[in-house]
Amino acid sequence: MSVQVVAAKMAEVELKDVPTGKDLPAGSPMTPTSEGKSLGRNDPHEAGSTVAASPTAEPSKAGEGSLGLLNTNPAKMPQASALKRTDPQLNGGEAFINRDGTVAEAPRMKKIQFADQKQEFTKRPSKIGRRSLSRSISQSSTDSYSSAASYTDSSDDETSPRDKQQKNSKGNGDFCIKNIKQADFGRREIEIAEQEMPALMALRKRAQGEKPLAGAKVVGCTHITAQTAVLMETLSALGAQCRWAACNIYSTQNEVAAALAEGGFSVFAWKGESEDDFWWCIDRCVNVEGWQPNMILDDGGDLTHWIYKKYPNMFKKIKGIVEESVTGVHRLYQLSKAGKLCVPAMNVNDSVTKQKFDNLYCCRESILDGLKRTTDVMFGGKQVVVCGYGEVGKGCCAALKAMGSIVYVTEIDPICALQACMDGFRLVKLNEVIRQVDIVITCTGNKNVVVREYLDRMKNGCIVCNMGHSNTEIDVASLRTPELTWERVRSQVDHVIWPDGKRIVLLAEGRLLNLSCSTVPTFVLSITATTQALALIELYNAPEGRYKQDVYLLPKKMDEYVASLHLPTFDAHLTELSDEQAKYLGLNKNGPFKPNYYRY
Repeated sequence: MSVQVVAAKMAEVELKDVPTGKDLPAGSPMTPTSEGKSLGRNDPHEAGSTVAASPTAEPSKAGEGSLGLLNTNPAKMPQASALKRTDPQLNGGEAFINRDGTVAEAPRMKKIQFADQKQEFTKRPSKIGRRSLSRSISQSSTDSYSSAASYTDSSDDETSPRDKQQKNSKGNGDFCIKNIKQADFGRREIEIAEQEMPALMALRKRAQGEKPLAGAKVVGCTHITAQTAVLMETLSALGAQCRWAACNIYSTQNEVAAALAEGGFSVFAWKGESEDDFWWCIDRCVNVEGWQPNMILDDGGDLTHWIYKKYPNMFKKIKGIVEESVTGVHRLYQLSKAGKLCVPAMNVNDSVTKQKFDNLYCCRESILDGLKRTTDVMFGGKQVVVCGYGEVGKGCCAALKAMGSIVYVTEIDPICALQACMDGFRLVKLNEVIRQVDIVITCTGNKNVVVREYLDRMKNGCIVCNMGHSNTEIDVASLRTPELTWERVRSQVDHVIWPDGKRIVLLAEGRLLNLSCSTVPTFVLSITATTQALALIELYNAPEGRYKQDVYLLPKKMDEYVASLHLPTFDAHLTELSDEQAKYLGLNKNGPFKPNYYRY
């Protein structure tokens, strides 16, 4: 709070008495130090301090009241009224008038400087409030904040990265990102991610002697986050050359992209791309003189689609495609069915270690994270409808139920629908509950799940978001009409206002909520990224004829290997079969331990 607000609050509470600086006894929390600093002001660099603390309040001690000043011995000091007057000669016009008529100057606001940002901010927040201060800092510079978690799309420089000439410290300019100066911050985020990605780090160690991807030229289109950076650097350690674009216009962490560019990777992505930027970046990855990709790592199928559309001859040298999303896999099966898939493809999405972990456990945590960061919503008692009860829907429902929400589920599949019922959720049609729910979450992989008719019938303040990969599930295009007003609240949060004043809260313009508006758990992405790396190794090194022009699942033995690489993190110890037990079950002692038809 500002000094004015502090004074007003103190006056409201029966004009509580406060001591003046000159009358304080030795050891008082407001006693000036030899350096002229007041110990009563909280330092934001001290543990547990609060930037906006009142200058006269100290933390409660054992046996004292909620404010230490309430137990101060009145016999030891004169008392001063909390009344404030304005004096242009005193600290910007603010002062306290004591009961004896003397004037005490208000505590001066010490300014602190953030070394990394080279900007000054007042030690106490202004009247915009504590939360708004954190936003104003992120708005001033995204250099020291994760762009996936910040409230802004970009830094103050609004020049399009496409119009900039950027080079890293080695003079290389084969990249297009927001700001190469953010590389140091991105490197720190990558180092944090490495601690939670043990399997990829293990692959690097095992690759010191051999390079299973030597000669591989991988073109990738995924979310560019710290976790993806660890994957890219692992692929490089395994011998591959990489060029990368983003699969989502909002999910790129600008500082991570800068760190990758500084490290020599050809990265074309920034947070807040336009649709035109999105396809331009993919084209820059693919269409480069003197470099021909021979492997594709895709998330959503956009990269594969672009190559088929613009550069079909490239598939003559491409050995395989690795796809990790429901949407992208669906596209691959469509190509295969039409006889247009001309290279082998690996369906990573439906591998056990991707579907049962990334889709379920990742979404179980990140749905809450994304909603909290964008709306500060209280989940207890809220009525929520989750469209789709696949692995993503299961994770979302479990998290919301645990927080005390009333959860409804919509489904088309009777098996998934029965699972929802057995898990304690009420199965409904969307039109039955659309007027009463507080939050609508789509996770079907389909299109037009929430159409304009449903949006018109929603209650005032309803939150609408998507947890599927594609932006097709919510009919956002139908909301871009003259009679509706769009009002930006913060990055990736919009109010869409109807003529009668009703409004809904639309998150990420209907795009993937967790990676657009927050981050996802690193450890579970380690599982997915390791699966992707092994799929690339398998397709790249497979002898000719092992894989036809079709879509394949990752071999179960590799799924088990991925899981085993993560078990040491939990100090977990696997039981080993005896020869007799293995013979009884008809298994190899080293696996695989389940038949391909087993439903984990």
